Amino acid sequence: MLEKLDFIPERSLRPRKQGLTMVMDKGLSLRQTEDMISVSGELIDIVKLGFGTSMVTPRVKDKIALYKDAGFKVYLGGTLFEAFIVRKKFDAYRKLITDLKLDAAEVSDGSIILPHDVKCDYINRLAKDFTVLSEVGSKEAGILIAPKMWISMMQTELQAGSWKVIAEARESGNVGIYRPNGNAHVQLVNKIIDKVKSENIIWEAPIKAQQAWFIKLLGAEVNLGNIAPEEVIPLETLRLGLRGDTFFSYLPDNLKKLKITAESTDAAAKKTKEKV
Repeated sequence: MLEKLDFIPERSLRPRKQGLTMVMDKGLSLRQTEDMISVSGELIDIVKLGFGTSMVTPRVKDKIALYKDAGFKVYLGGTLFEAFIVRKKFDAYRKLITDLKLDAAEVSDGSIILPHDVKCDYINRLAKDFTVLSEVGSKEAGILIAPKMWISMMQTELQAGSWKVIAEARESGNVGIYRPNGNAHVQLVNKIIDKVKSENIIWEAPIKAQQAWFIKLLGAEVNLGNIAPEEVIPLETLRLGLRGDTFFSYLPDNLKKLKITAESTDAAAKKTKEKV
């Protein structure tokens, strides 16, 4: 960073426990991966190889090696886990992530109906060898889960061994914790954070307005996921109040009300010149 400004929130350094940024990789090339790491690597904590892209991405092992060398946790999208489970291939899935030399895994049930005790059993079994992230919420629009159920599932999955629970939104940002128009289910989110520590939740927030909403609600150290590679740096400016959407979030009241005029700007410049 360049010259430090006052009233900018402190950000944790990697390896972070909160304030995490999870990037959604939907099929980046090796060159794009290298570019992303070089530009915004210090701002990224986790990379998800979205849905089933890892099965059709060329040189995926080389890509995973780049991410791991950069210090990221890398895992396969939960949809792929479900694709193996619905075919009764859990052992094959476990072998896949082992062969790919991954140290993290996602357990989800957004596309299939999976009894919750069975889901927690998968979490527990994988947590013995991998960092597990589990996803709560349906990928289908129109399916509403009661807040008590969200809370219960999150708490139970954390107890089963999940490192973080992911609040579902898909890459479109219009299901799960969001309404079809992309706005957050405010009451749902507030009830969740009243019972589950926010540091244990990654909120999927692919849209800028959603990112800004969570930052205003929970601060710069909120965990956010499904971030597009090109949005990592813009997201960081949102976290720090260096973008219009969160510009006034950390300023004291006297500066929020301050009116900058041409005269005051000229006076400040003159004062600086006199000091020199």
